[in-house]
Amino acid sequence: MTPERNIKINPAGNDERARSLIALIDNLIAIVNEENVELAKGLPASRLKQVDEKNRLATLFEQCVAEAVGKTANLNVQDRVLREQLMDRILKLRGAMDENVMRLRAAIDASNRRIEAIMQAIREQIANVSPYGAGGRRVTPAMSYGTNVRA
Repeated sequence: MTPERNIKINPAGNDERARSLIALIDNLIAIVNEENVELAKGLPASRLKQVDEKNRLATLFEQCVAEAVGKTANLNVQDRVLREQLMDRILKLRGAMDENVMRLRAAIDASNRRIEAIMQAIREQIANVSPYGAGGRRVTPAMSYGTNVRA
């Protein structure tokens, strides 16, 4: 058994892993930005077509991060430019996700306001139609309509 400190790490493999991670982050940023544009138009979050793809890419990203944190993949990028690109993409992703969270909260609030307005209209319509008050008593006098009409 070889102690962990004696394991040789292939720097080219780490650089390639970093390039793959950058490509994944770029795709995730593009999807999140597209979703943010749709949310900015006022579309409800439930009608967005990007949700499934965003979730798929986010799951892949989580797996990559979990591997790096769990030390099953040592992401020690040797190329300084590549390392800076990776850090830049992570910062851009954070900004896009922050905006996404803000826009999703606004969309949820707007949906809640629409639902409340509909419920209020229904309550008012029921109250205007019902001859009974909140206590169960008739609030309008009973009326009788005759159908006996003489010509």
